[in-house]
Amino acid sequence: MANVILKNLTKKFKEVTAVDNVNIEIKDKEFAVLVGPSGCGKTTTLRAIAGLEEATSGEIYIGDKLVNDVQPKDRDIAMVFQNYALYPHMDVYNNMAFGLKLRKFPREEIDQRVQDAAEILGIENLLKRKPKQLSGGQRQRVAVGRAIVRKPKVFLFDEPLSNLDAKLRVAMRAEISKLHRRLEATIIYVTHDQVEAMTMADRMFIMNDGLLMQSGAPLEVYKKPENKFVAGFIGSPAMNFIDSKVTKENGDYFIDTESFKVKIPQAFYSKIADYAGKEVIFGIRPEDLHDKQFFSNATTFNTIKTKVDVIEPLGAEIIIYLNCGKHSVIGKMESRTQVEVEQDMEVVLDMEKTHIFDPETLLVIV
Repeated sequence: MANVILKNLTKKFKEVTAVDNVNIEIKDKEFAVLVGPSGCGKTTTLRAIAGLEEATSGEIYIGDKLVNDVQPKDRDIAMVFQNYALYPHMDVYNNMAFGLKLRKFPREEIDQRVQDAAEILGIENLLKRKPKQLSGGQRQRVAVGRAIVRKPKVFLFDEPLSNLDAKLRVAMRAEISKLHRRLEATIIYVTHDQVEAMTMADRMFIMNDGLLMQSGAPLEVYKKPENKFVAGFIGSPAMNFIDSKVTKENGDYFIDTESFKVKIPQAFYSKIADYAGKEVIFGIRPEDLHDKQFFSNATTFNTIKTKVDVIEPLGAEIIIYLNCGKHSVIGKMESRTQVEVEQDMEVVLDMEKTHIFDPETLLVIV
């Protein structure tokens, strides 16, 4: 396997900059996920690594070898596409073996590699079937198997689960993660689904408008977003954002939204002091809103009065849309919370887990 390094990678399509000066280093045997909304540049980045798109500028290294001028077939990578790209007239065995046959591998080695890959993926009994006789999940396994038999330095996955139903996507996430551990492979995986990114990645690379916004381990990014975009993109439901002002009273700092006022934790004072009297964006995740009757650290400085607008019971959890004067927020609470639409509800904000952003740069303050 190998590491992958992108140095100042830029890709332009006429006047449109799809990838803008991106620098990424993916370690050997790492499961790296490029994640972001549609049009953010993640698939173009992947295709540039594969050699399917020519970089406008910048350098691409695979295993410390500069590959900008190397043909895709000679980059020692294997790619799994969103639509599987199986040959409909060939059975599973020949779909998996086709690339090896083109490279003139001995028949015995081809057979051994296909059998080994089929065993890893649990598709030994499907080798004689045609793609039309397979379910979506089985086709996806065949596409992965075709990549495995190549034994490449790097596996590239381009949204491979997006055509599957929700239940099968969850199962296949686990299967690909187990496959990564078993093969000890370098995998670069592209998805727009932040849940996939959070659950599968060793390290995430969040992109938007062709720019790399932040990288890091999933929980690190979740807990410490560097800007408003990452904070809003990672997490479900998305973080609540409220235009606010920082005020100072008797030595303490507060967030004043006009709808409610809450006290900023003292640990944040050194970073927030320069914003006293200024506009900021206050952010809090839905899971950090709590029903007052079940939260032990409720005070007059972190409790707000709201009215219930919409309730979405999810079994173990309940999503509650709350109105608090001029603003609306979403709470994600335990199902033991029993409320009804139009009911008044006191909600506690876990202020230690809140985030405050500069309204001009959109970078995090605390």
